[in-house]
Amino acid sequence: MPQLNPGPWFLILIFSWLVLLILIPPKVANHRPFNEPTTQNTEKPKPTPWNWPWA
Repeated sequence: MPQLNPGPWFLILIFSWLVLLILIPPKVANHRPFNEPTTQNTEKPKPTPWNWPWA
């Protein structure tokens, strides 16, 4: 039965894993998110007084 011959399929398996583990991760790691996280201000803004038109 020829499908039990591991010769060519083992090399295909090894080369495909090498591509997945060596070439692909640096390409994926180079991508950056569009909105980088920024530090938020800890001080609260002072509210402006509301001028009531009927008072």
